[in-house]
Amino acid sequence: MQATIRTEEPADYEAIRKLNDEAFGQQNEGRLIEALRAMPAYIAQLSLVAEIRGKIVGHILFSPVEIQSKEAVHHATALAPMAVLPEYQGRGIGSQLVEEGLRRARQLGHGAVIVLGHEWFYPRFGFQPARNWNIRCPFPVPEAAFMAIELRQGALKGVKGVVRYLKPFDEV
Repeated sequence: MQATIRTEEPADYEAIRKLNDEAFGQQNEGRLIEALRAMPAYIAQLSLVAEIRGKIVGHILFSPVEIQSKEAVHHATALAPMAVLPEYQGRGIGSQLVEEGLRRARQLGHGAVIVLGHEWFYPRFGFQPARNWNIRCPFPVPEAAFMAIELRQGALKGVKGVVRYLKPFDEV
């Protein structure tokens, strides 16, 4: 099913909150998105919606993160959250959002993206276990679910450490 992928607009905010609440079965992600929008670091160009016949059926958001070690701090981008309305799941909407989001992130000059998600879904886009670069998640999660992708070849070369998300992620 082909969706129109576009940058979110203020008129979309309520629909985005509702679809995240429904997709995740809780209100945490909707509140997270609202908190991230209020931050100076918010990347408006990387908050995308999937629309079918005028209805918002999916949303994806990318935010800046730091990968911190004792030696250095490196900058990357996190993909989180990504949601599709339950009745539209399994129809390729999420894949369209990820592909377009990665394309736009690359176009904007972002070097790498981190994701905490389904290990059966994200590898099809080129994501690999973050442990391949000695990059660790700050949360206790299965290693296979924490992944990264280089948008620019060599962007993660020599990078190691723990990913530090923006403060609103601490409350999810």
